[in-house]
Amino acid sequence: MESTAVDDLSKPGLGLFLSDFPRAAGDFGMFVATRRLLLRAPRGDAHPVLVLPGLLAADSSTRPMRRYLRELGYHVHGWRLGRNIGPTEELVMGMGHRLDELLERHGRKLSVIGWSLGGIYARAIAQLRPGDVRSVITLGSPFRMTDGSRSRAHRTYQRYASRHIDGGRLRSGIASGPLDVPSTAVFTKMDGIVSWRACIDEESPIAENLQVYGSHAGLGHNPAVLWAIADRLAQPEGTWRPFVPPRRLRRLYPGR
Repeated sequence: MESTAVDDLSKPGLGLFLSDFPRAAGDFGMFVATRRLLLRAPRGDAHPVLVLPGLLAADSSTRPMRRYLRELGYHVHGWRLGRNIGPTEELVMGMGHRLDELLERHGRKLSVIGWSLGGIYARAIAQLRPGDVRSVITLGSPFRMTDGSRSRAHRTYQRYASRHIDGGRLRSGIASGPLDVPSTAVFTKMDGIVSWRACIDEESPIAENLQVYGSHAGLGHNPAVLWAIADRLAQPEGTWRPFVPPRRLRRLYPGR
């Protein structure tokens, strides 16, 4: 387990920040190049999956991921709430209504995937409604960050603070606490937006951290991330085990 001392949670350096989006374009190129390989990933039981976008992003940002998971047989859904400008009353209430809608439609628990700020929402949903959530996967989500100024996205987040239900104050308590459902926290030490140390969880029999190479802005279409997501979703309900990559792919996952 990596140290998560407060002093370690400083925002990424300027070089990582300036290169993050160009590197994300490279991640997308790798996604296109590895499409056939990715379709060999484990397949599960076609349960429903809800995908939540990051700050200022909308469902369009998660379209490649959702399309890929549909090809593996899952019932994948976007949040249908427009652009993510932070925890406004409309978005918070809307996520609850969306979850109710999908539970009624499918009649079974959902897995929830959240990218960046979307992952903080995903963990909060699992904390508040564990009986409705099968598993949680977060992608570069700084759920352990208590000081928003330590993020390169802080000024953007604060632009909409007057509309947030918490007045723009970061309330990470409910999202950072342990979950009662299996969870995987994906992170990259080359994250140019948030401290990677703020994105890792306290490991437990049902909680793991998974490091990949890549950018923050490319996590949603990073081939190593997508393979890992497919592997996590493919586990039969109630039989969760930590991720073990195939031997030929281990170099994509540092420390594995």
